[in-house]
Order: sequence, then structure tokens, then C-alpha cells
Amino acid sequence: MRASLLALAIGAFGIGTTEFVIVGLLPEVADDLSVSIPSAGMLVTGYALGVVVGAPLMTAAGARLPRKTMLVVLMAIFIAGNLLCALAGDYTALMGGRLIAALTHGAFFGIGSVVAADLVAPDRRASAIALMFTGLTLANVLGVPLGTFLGQEFGWRSTFWAVTGIGIVGLVGLIALVPAQPAPERGALRGELAVFRKPQVWLALTTTVLGFGGVFASFTYLAPMMTELAGFSDGAVAWLLVLFGVGLCVGNVLGGRAADRALMPSLYLILGGLCLVLVVFTFTSRAAVPAAITLAAFGAIGFATVPPLQARVMQQAAGAPALASAANIAAFNLGNALGAWLGGLAVAHGLGWTSPTWIGAGLAAAGLGTAALSGRLDRRSQGRHGSRGSGGPHPQPGAELPTAPLTHAPGAGHGTHSIVEQKSR
Repeated sequence: MRASLLALAIGAFGIGTTEFVIVGLLPEVADDLSVSIPSAGMLVTGYALGVVVGAPLMTAAGARLPRKTMLVVLMAIFIAGNLLCALAGDYTALMGGRLIAALTHGAFFGIGSVVAADLVAPDRRASAIALMFTGLTLANVLGVPLGTFLGQEFGWRSTFWAVTGIGIVGLVGLIALVPAQPAPERGALRGELAVFRKPQVWLALTTTVLGFGGVFASFTYLAPMMTELAGFSDGAVAWLLVLFGVGLCVGNVLGGRAADRALMPSLYLILGGLCLVLVVFTFTSRAAVPAAITLAAFGAIGFATVPPLQARVMQQAAGAPALASAANIAAFNLGNALGAWLGGLAVAHGLGWTSPTWIGAGLAAAGLGTAALSGRLDRRSQGRHGSRGSGGPHPQPGAELPTAPLTHAPGAGHGTHSIVEQKSR
């Protein structure tokens, strides 16, 4: 099963690299294509919007395909998009390639999360999701810096040729290593859409937008904060991003393990910790060493949110995790856009380079509030269920709402039911 998860992680690595590497190549792209840097920056915005639109649409379009087949199709489209970027002769063609690649992003992570969870025992599902997302964290630690270096030395198109190669490796891995996945039942799309009538699904998606919006409100303006306030040189920013990326890797693993043990308590703790770290960061960002230490902690706590946020949506979207988890990937990107926009608004109004971090802390606190509301609804639902029960023991206060496990893993026991397939007995 580790080999199957590795194939998913390679795909995630390629997608994560192509998403963020353009940031380090904006001057080269702008100069080569004779556009302004702000215009080149729209390649970042366009990608994010492509993810928001593409996540639910691509997932719905492949609702009747076996999940492995859909992952293979998505990776093939991703390769085509990056190939178009590598061959782009003008800005329009490059934007088109970016948009094509972006359409696959949310659906790949959404469907991939379901497949990863289905490959392991029920008590390991969040860790399996975290392992797949390790590809995304490594993209920030290795892929983006190396891609930036490659593009600066050999031209920005060389970076997209490299990402195309990574996509081909991921495609081969998916075909060779991921076991066959059953096709969803007929009419499954209608059932998947119906899940969005549930308030708890919308609360989970809102928590993702707010919580991850808190991360990107500060992260987007990290470079000027580190150079203008902490006193680092421009050349040190790349190493600081590596430090942040190492924190991401650690936080991703720890967040997955914590979510496996206790999903909602972990979510409360992580979002509360994110809020606290961001508040501390507004003070430590004025000195080099404290800023670097806090930055690593910020990376860890920031990406520790990902496995529990994704697992929470899959838990609440019983019977329809693929579309809902893809929508959650769109929610992550909507949070990215919201945090960056609010942070930029604060800077533009002269509130200083720490103002985005204050905004990030506020967004994280709001995310904690929606998570707490969701947990409260869980407990109310448990109370009503218990009062109508057959006299069995009542759930303890604060206990999570019982749900069918996310997986039906080999060797997990005959009593394990899948909320993906809901196998009948």
C-alpha cells in the first residue's frame, strides 16, 4: 500500500510544484513575454481560480468512472497543460496551459484523498491522506526552489518541461501501482450533489476557507515582512522558504496522526495554535532569530490543519466524499485568495507589514469558531439520537458524532463499511 500512496504523492508533488513555482519566475516570464510583472502575477491568480472552478466540475464529470481511471485521466490532462506551458510562445498560451493544469488540481486531491483513505485500515485514514499530501509539502521544500533555480539558469520553459516529466512519472506510477477502484454506483452524482444540503458540510468547508485563509494572509507577504522588518537580505528569503517548508512537512505528518486519534479535538487545538502563533509572529517578526524560529512553527501549525480539515469534510459527506473533498480543495484555494486579498488590502491602506499576520490570526480564530459550532451541532445530534435509543450508554459530552469509517480496507475486518461505496450485506 505504501507504493500506491507513493504514486499519489508523486502526482501531488508535480501539482504542488507547478502551482507555486511561477512565483519565483515572474521576472523571467514578464521579461521574455514582454508583459508587466503584475500581469505575470495574474498567472498565479488564474491558476487559483481554475482550481476553484475545476474542482467540483472535473469531479462531477468523472463521477461514473472508476476512481483509478479518473486519476489517470486527470494526470494526463495535467501533463498536457504543463506541456502547453513549456511550448507557450506568448502570454495567452501560457495562461491557457496554466488553466488546463489547474482544472485537475482539486479533483486530483479530492479523489486521491478518497483513494488514499480506501487503501488503509480505518484508523489510519487521516495519516494516509497526510502521506499523499506529503508530495505537496515536498513541492514547497524542494520542487519550488529547484524549479525556480532551473528556470533562472536555463529559462522558465525548462521548469515546465521538468514538471511535465514529473507528471509522466506520476502517471506511470498511478497505472502500475494503484489498485483498481470500483466505479461509483449509477446515480452516484445525484447523491453526491445532495450532500451539499447538509449544514455540517458547509460548516466544514467554511472552516477550511477561514482556517487556511489565515495561513495565506501572512504567508503571501512573508518576503517583505522578513526583509523590511526582520532584517534579512533578499537572498535569504529562499532559505527562509525552505525553513517554512520543513515546518510544513512536520506539521502535515503530526496533523494526520492527531486527526486519526481524535479529529475534532485536534482541529480545535490546531486552529487555536495557528491563531496563537500568528499573534506571536507579529511581535517576533521584528528580529531575525525569533522571526526564523516562529516561521518554522508557523509552517508546522499552518499545514497541520490540512489532514483534519480534509478528513472532517469526508466524515460529514457520508456516501459522497469524492465531490465534497474536491470542493474542500477548492475551499483551500478560496481561502488562499481571501487571505492574500485581505492582507494586501491592509498593506495598501498603510497598516504595515504585520497587518496581514494580524488578519491571519483573525481568520484562524473565525475558523476555530465555525469548527466549534460544528462540534456543538454534533453533540446536539448525538443527544437527540441517544434519547431515542434503546437504552444503551449515552455519548460522553464532547464525543464525536459516530459515522461510518471512510474506508473498506483489506484486512480491516468484516464489519467495516465504506461511506464511499456503502456495501450492502
